[in-house]
Amino acid sequence: MELFFILLVLLVTTRAFGEIAERLDQPALVGELIAGIALGAIAANYLESYPEFTHLNESPVFQTITDLGMFFIMLYAGLELRPSHLVRYSKSAFSVAVAGMVIPFALGVGLGYVFLPESHHFFAQCIFLGTALAVTAVPASVRILMDLNQLDSRSGQVIVSAAVFDDVLSLILLTWLTALISIDPANHFSLTDLLLNIFGFFAITTFIGLIIFPLGGKFMRNFKEKEFEMSALLIGALFFAVLAEFFDLHFIVGAFMAGLFFGRKTIDEKAYFEVKNATSAMTYGFLAPIFFASIGLNLDLSAVSAIPLFLAVLIVLAFVGKFLGAGIAAKIAGLNNKESAAVGAGMSARGAVELVIADIALTAGLFDNGADSLVVDNVFSAIVLMAVITTLVTPILLKRIYGSSI
Repeated sequence: MELFFILLVLLVTTRAFGEIAERLDQPALVGELIAGIALGAIAANYLESYPEFTHLNESPVFQTITDLGMFFIMLYAGLELRPSHLVRYSKSAFSVAVAGMVIPFALGVGLGYVFLPESHHFFAQCIFLGTALAVTAVPASVRILMDLNQLDSRSGQVIVSAAVFDDVLSLILLTWLTALISIDPANHFSLTDLLLNIFGFFAITTFIGLIIFPLGGKFMRNFKEKEFEMSALLIGALFFAVLAEFFDLHFIVGAFMAGLFFGRKTIDEKAYFEVKNATSAMTYGFLAPIFFASIGLNLDLSAVSAIPLFLAVLIVLAFVGKFLGAGIAAKIAGLNNKESAAVGAGMSARGAVELVIADIALTAGLFDNGADSLVVDNVFSAIVLMAVITTLVTPILLKRIYGSSI
């Protein structure tokens, strides 16, 4: 009953705030994030009256629901895109992803060298800050582009494709970071194993997507069960998600690949649009608002008063690093100024990815080194604030950049 009450409150609040955002000519995502922030602030100030929302993001059940939100967002993004478009922009997207990671990573490491005190974990802490600035939240970028009706534009295709490459490249950083902070000395970083895993996953999913999916689509026409096409899509997406985790990749990569290969030629066009509409309803009618509200619920304001300079520099570098790195690479790849600016801004959204990285570092005790430093004590709060603010501001920036084209 408590879970249903929480979902009721979250869904009503996010839809109300999302509608207000739309009427103010802003994407619904902005309203959903603000709804989560507002609920988190109310729960923090009235703990006795609203105990259900205390440490909500530590609940395994609620975490599962937010994971499903990421899963369906990426699944729908794959359905929206076409493999031919992804291949067409793959070269540009890869250069955008690399430049959009290298520059923020270097800025994050430099930030650590300036603000963090010397300690046994100093190098790992600097790598942590670099990693937190380098990654892009793929679900957040996808949702923003959908809200602005720009997912199928040239810049939108580059952003999503680059964000997927970014997600894969971030695994290398995450694996390195995990190895650095691991208490198990046998846990060595193996780039070769990671690259083999990535190659193996994409080789298998490409074979299944190009060969097995079309064959399965022909057989599906003989089934009489209702919504069998939807079940087939979910089976494929869940299998790809499990396969991704088997290869030590994030499950959202599997969901995206399943949607990408489940196209108009897999089943007939009418069935394809029915499946697509059903997926959209589940995603944006229920799971996506809950997911983005959960990001707002994580907001912790302690860093604002404790380390205002560090927080301000962190947020500025988060935007500048992505905007310059991804934007310049997009310009070199042949996009015009407006499209390049959109790519730079679109790659700036973070969201839940930073929260996962911060949680890994916090759980591993990366900042429990006894150093008497306000930055060390409040770095988790700063990362959460950076994640929320970048995700909140990015759609506003994109709205202004695209302007009349929307």
